[in-house]
Amino acid sequence: MSWLFLVVAGLLEAGWAVGLKLTAGFTKPVPSVLTIAAIVASMYLLAVAARTLPIGTAYAVWVGIGTFGAIILGVIFLDEPISAGRIFFLVLLLVSIIGLKMTA
Repeated sequence: MSWLFLVVAGLLEAGWAVGLKLTAGFTKPVPSVLTIAAIVASMYLLAVAARTLPIGTAYAVWVGIGTFGAIILGVIFLDEPISAGRIFFLVLLLVSIIGLKMTA
């Protein structure tokens, strides 16, 4: 169950990372409230997952999922650039996340 909490926390991290861009420096109320809620929920689920998972693994996976998701969401919704280099390093990141799961 800890891994499920950790994955959801990572997905929320990706959401709040993109949400930060949409808040325009916390000047837009609705995106700001949603972003803050996602931050709180993400941190809470990370803390719950870290009760039973090693903190180094939990934190690295949380950040990795958040980074991966933020890049994908940025490309899809914010017209951020994608290149062969970005795809290569995203694949390396995904391999690292899977490796941490397999060795925890």
